[in-house]
Amino acid sequence: MEYIQAVTCELPIDAVGLWQIAPAGRRRFELAGDDLTEFVSRCVAELLAHGAKPVVGGGGTQYDWLYQPQYGESNEEIRDAVMKEWLAAGSPDCDPGGLWFALPSPYVGNRE
Repeated sequence: MEYIQAVTCELPIDAVGLWQIAPAGRRRFELAGDDLTEFVSRCVAELLAHGAKPVVGGGGTQYDWLYQPQYGESNEEIRDAVMKEWLAAGSPDCDPGGLWFALPSPYVGNRE
């Protein structure tokens, strides 16, 4: 799917939120069930393959984003943990205040 490859285009400019991915699969491509799960998993894998890491907003810190190391170290570990969490939550469209993926930069910090 072209969208899966294109999802990384925003990374040099800004982070990509899980809240953007799930609704795209659901509404734009009319996916549900296993097809939606596969779509989200492939998008997350593509973001990770391009160097993005899981982050949340860094409000109240000196950073725009805070790295979330609890998802693991390898791309496969991170993808699996993200998908497990998303599925356990009921595969929601997510909240903009939730999980994002950002390239390492001076704007991404560790939890203080």
